[in-house]
Amino acid sequence: MDRSARLPLLCAALLAVAATNGLAQSYPAKPVRVIVPSSAGGGTDIVARIITPELSKRLGQQFVVENRAGAGTMIGIEVASKAPPDGYTLLMGLSTLAINSALYKKVPYDPVRDFAPITVAVSSGSIIVVHPSVPVKTIKELIAFARTRPGQMNYASAGTGTYPHMTMELFLSMAKLKMVHIAYKGTGPAMIDMLAGHTAVMAGTMVTTVPQIRAGRLRGLGITTTERNSAAPEIPTVAEAGLPGFESVQWYALLAPANTPKDIVNRLHGEMVKILQQPEIRQRFANDGATPVGNTPEQFAAYIKTELTKWAKVARGAGIEPQ
Repeated sequence: MDRSARLPLLCAALLAVAATNGLAQSYPAKPVRVIVPSSAGGGTDIVARIITPELSKRLGQQFVVENRAGAGTMIGIEVASKAPPDGYTLLMGLSTLAINSALYKKVPYDPVRDFAPITVAVSSGSIIVVHPSVPVKTIKELIAFARTRPGQMNYASAGTGTYPHMTMELFLSMAKLKMVHIAYKGTGPAMIDMLAGHTAVMAGTMVTTVPQIRAGRLRGLGITTTERNSAAPEIPTVAEAGLPGFESVQWYALLAPANTPKDIVNRLHGEMVKILQQPEIRQRFANDGATPVGNTPEQFAAYIKTELTKWAKVARGAGIEPQ
């Protein structure tokens, strides 16, 4: 190709780069909605309401939380997946983004194809808690107590297929127990009934259970990660408390619809990393037992694929057939 033929192509390429850079600098030009696929008061909602004011301050536009709960978080996730890929609709996702694919034959979104991962904001274990009326103080005591009452005890979750549900299914499978699952439309409603004593057991996220444990309204028996948590160092891990090999981790992350311009994804990622590095933000999450992450979009994309494999295995091990 001669020089005269190459010149128009070079100019077009330079214009495309300039347009892309201009888009990154002008974004956002209007408010951004951040869909939380669960009810107010749950872990995802709490994380979103810590992060969004910081994004608003750093980017000069309002980042508005919109709760779209229901169907094990699938309603909100689907809404986000079908939004225009312009950076003005984001998703504060969580582990159910991958878990749902292990539980349902027809999931209204593809966790790999339909999203542009930005970053995992924080990760957190959960705590297996009981209402104070349940006469147990350890994981071993809970297992022994439940074995004498197969199918008589109930446990609460934020909904079928949510992280709390799957964590309890993993626990029941490994401990060889039978309990009745009571599914709620979000962590908030589930926690209300737990506190009222209408349900006996729950695998509650750190951000929602630690304050209740400190207040004496719930009794914490075991943390689901492989190490104890600084937010509640007195509570042993489930593995050390009576169920060796047990591990379950929750994560909360920011995603955009697939095909969102890469420069917008990168800018959001850069701002998220800066937010998660702020000492006051790190301490705020640490107080609730959550650990800031801030991985790259590429690392997050690979992690989603790993999670899909993991939770499919958990579902099979628990005898859960996709519905």
